[in-house]
Amino acid sequence: MVESINREMEHHGAELSFKENMSYGDYLRLSDVLGAQAPLTDAHDELLFIIQHQTAELWMKLAIREMSEACNCLAQDEFAQVSKLMARVNKIFSQLNGAWDILRTMTPSDYTTFRDSLGKSSGFQSYQYRAIEFVVGNKNPALMKPHEHMPEVSKWLHQIYEAPGIYDQMVRALARAGFEISDEVLKRDVTKPYTTDASVQKAWEIIYRNPRDNWHFYDLAEKLIDFEDFFRRWRFNHLTTVERIIGSKMGTGGTSGAPYLKKMLDTVLFPELWQVRSDL
Repeated sequence: MVESINREMEHHGAELSFKENMSYGDYLRLSDVLGAQAPLTDAHDELLFIIQHQTAELWMKLAIREMSEACNCLAQDEFAQVSKLMARVNKIFSQLNGAWDILRTMTPSDYTTFRDSLGKSSGFQSYQYRAIEFVVGNKNPALMKPHEHMPEVSKWLHQIYEAPGIYDQMVRALARAGFEISDEVLKRDVTKPYTTDASVQKAWEIIYRNPRDNWHFYDLAEKLIDFEDFFRRWRFNHLTTVERIIGSKMGTGGTSGAPYLKKMLDTVLFPELWQVRSDL
């Protein structure tokens, strides 16, 4: 049976010897990836907890890369490429949302068997999550403080924090296309959270009333709405997962836990894109 299978693989040209050639595991550095899980206890569910968060960080790494490139492309009015990039980002966040279903198979009793081993570590300290928030305009300088002990990370976050976010780049593209955007919003301090602007609201109303004549902006606006929709769901899934596993207890990183996450649900990233739906 084994010999038959081997002959079949050889017949189809499958490579079986990797003494001199790069293998699948070599290319993906699977020894490093699969060796990166180091539970601190014997608790069965600690491995689930680690893999959940490590895979989330990998997906966020890709999302940051795609969103950063989308900002660069927007600055060059490369709208088709931005649409492609944001479609990919939205699929990434769909994947991130689905992963919460796996973590929710862990019960409160399961979590208590290893929670103390986490010390003060918390998802609140994810610098990649912070970078995503900065790229989409939710900026707060105090949230860089947990990363000051990592100079390279801190420098990277400051660069993202001080750069125009994706919505700022979108508004600038509207102005370049001839929409009347106020100097106040075009010259605003991009390190501050974005606030609603009447001229931007008017531009989006024109676009949404005439989507065929403004298709690339209409398409990109819907891609941003898709993103914020997925991002809100991701936050909500985080909240409900926390509530069903630790209830109202404080988070390991010192936040109030579920109440803090509930407050984050009120954040609106692209206000005019939501308001225009009421104005049509």
